[in-house]
Amino acid sequence: MGVLTILEFPDERLRHKAAVVNRVDSGIRTLVKDMLTTMYEAHGVGLAATQVNVHKRVIVIDVSEEKNSPLCLINPVILTRDGQEESNEGCLSVPGFFEPVNRAKHITLKALDEEGNEFEMAADGLLGVCIQHEMDHLEGKLFVDYLSSLKRERIKKKLEKIHKGR
Repeated sequence: MGVLTILEFPDERLRHKAAVVNRVDSGIRTLVKDMLTTMYEAHGVGLAATQVNVHKRVIVIDVSEEKNSPLCLINPVILTRDGQEESNEGCLSVPGFFEPVNRAKHITLKALDEEGNEFEMAADGLLGVCIQHEMDHLEGKLFVDYLSSLKRERIKKKLEKIHKGR
């Protein structure tokens, strides 16, 4: 497969809730590799399977400067949230827009890796924000949903205009 097509807001497929992965098999491992290739190609730091029209609970992330520390989260579940912080967020499915969003400052979560092994981890900073952002995608939620309806509508209209021009 290689590079996958990233859906862009306001595509309704981004609103689908992702299904639990029952078994981590070669198909899921291929999806993870293709999602990482797609994310790196698009210069992103995170990508949820929903964004590439695969409605399974799979996320890939790499917040390293060198882009050499990929993280795969399958069926992620946040166990604890602590504190609150605001940071500017962007999204590969909402290209060209960055807006402030409030998220938990510290999280702990459990997930499966690409081999199907369960693990727990703590995250904060950019990694914590990225995980929360990508987990929203698995629920059919976008960062623009945290914005005022006026701002969200303005972004929607600008992207629709760009899509018509393609």
